[in-house]
Amino acid sequence: MDLKPPLTNPTALGSRKPSWLKVPLPGGEGYTRLRKLTRELKLNTVCEEARCPNIGECWKGDRATMTLMVLGDECTRRCRFCAVKTVDRAAAPDPDEPEHVGTAVAALNLDYVVITSVDRDDLDDGGSGHYAECVESIRQHSPRTIIETLIPDYTGAQLATLMESKPDVLAHNVEVVSRLQRRIRDPRCSFERSLKTLREAKDQSSVVFTKSSLMLGLGETQAEVEEAMALLRSTDVDFLTLGQYLRPSPKHAPVREYVAPEQFDAYDRLGREMGFRQVASGPLVRSSYKAGELQAAHLVRERRKEEISK
Repeated sequence: MDLKPPLTNPTALGSRKPSWLKVPLPGGEGYTRLRKLTRELKLNTVCEEARCPNIGECWKGDRATMTLMVLGDECTRRCRFCAVKTVDRAAAPDPDEPEHVGTAVAALNLDYVVITSVDRDDLDDGGSGHYAECVESIRQHSPRTIIETLIPDYTGAQLATLMESKPDVLAHNVEVVSRLQRRIRDPRCSFERSLKTLREAKDQSSVVFTKSSLMLGLGETQAEVEEAMALLRSTDVDFLTLGQYLRPSPKHAPVREYVAPEQFDAYDRLGREMGFRQVASGPLVRSSYKAGELQAAHLVRERRKEEISK
């Protein structure tokens, strides 16, 4: 692909988003029902906290996809792309949350759930023990539900604690290309540490599927995107998502470019050529976008059948 330099003048984008980024306002019976249930069950969802543009689509119908956020709604890191509120020391984790999450997933009757969390650098184990208890509770209350964990950059003992809960899919997002890490993510993050998280997950479990995500439109070049994809594939990542970064507020990093759908299609083809099991690439794709409908769910179900037959 031709090298494409980042835009240097963000105002050249204009004030209007392109047509392919316009989505209808959320509504309908399915959305209203799930929104009511999340209030009643006191659930924190990334769908709402991160202002996901796909919430109306993902929360409708019988096969709704939801991303629950555990360990509170306050993060100890200050990434320039994220709408979640940040603090130096967050409130202590709710000891009843694991049981609450398990019963909630069962009540929602979810086929596939994504469990994520804020970063909790203020806790000795980064919150990995509490996180694992939430996963184990879902296993007890809703054993048929496929569980994807979208985790912080746990490594070593913290990652081992989480992996003991046996998630079906272990996701961790590198977020942006290597050159933009310090500019966009918290200084405690790095592309190398994120790769280590994904690599160690495979080392600790021969059956877990791994997944990562890239945001585009922050000033990266095509060559840098290709390099990031190649590095993720070299770490044996199974699933990859690529989507357009959208600025949550004027305080966050600006959008440098609206990447055309055709370019996302090209990255989709390239990812499949590289050997990813599944690639979801498009302007409105997010790391948990239609997670229950992607190949991950099919592969997990097939693996479960094989384990039962043994």
